[in-house]
Amino acid sequence: MPDHALRSMRREDRAVDDIEARKILEKGEYGVLSTVGADGEPYGVPLSYVYREGDIHLHCALEGRKIDNLKHHPQASFCVVASTRLEPEMFSTYYESAIVTGEVRELAGEEKLRSLMWLIQKYSPAFQEEGARYIESREDLTRVFALKVENLSGKRRA
Repeated sequence: MPDHALRSMRREDRAVDDIEARKILEKGEYGVLSTVGADGEPYGVPLSYVYREGDIHLHCALEGRKIDNLKHHPQASFCVVASTRLEPEMFSTYYESAIVTGEVRELAGEEKLRSLMWLIQKYSPAFQEEGARYIESREDLTRVFALKVENLSGKRRA
């Protein structure tokens, strides 16, 4: 593992423990997946996601830049900013965030369907049956990936 992956947090006074960082992942609505292409060009894309069973689950179209990048280099970073509140008179912001690094793998079969249902449960909880039908009708038009949480750090300014 590269030395920079083990670098300590600059503001350790704002660090949260592993349990709190996982809670941030659970309640976050969106995150940014960062990858690197074969040309060395970094790429970050905001995505909806669900955190379950130690993985960040993501869905996307059948092709695109992030998929090309993951084929080249399956390691990625995912950043979630959960709660924010501006404090303009203090020239600051209250926030909580979590950053994950790990390897991304594509899901198929039952794993893929389960992951898609978890996304429905998170984002459309009142529409489970409709969501299941939607997944069935569009399963072949969707790819699903899981980022294994290998390194996790969380931070809060409250």
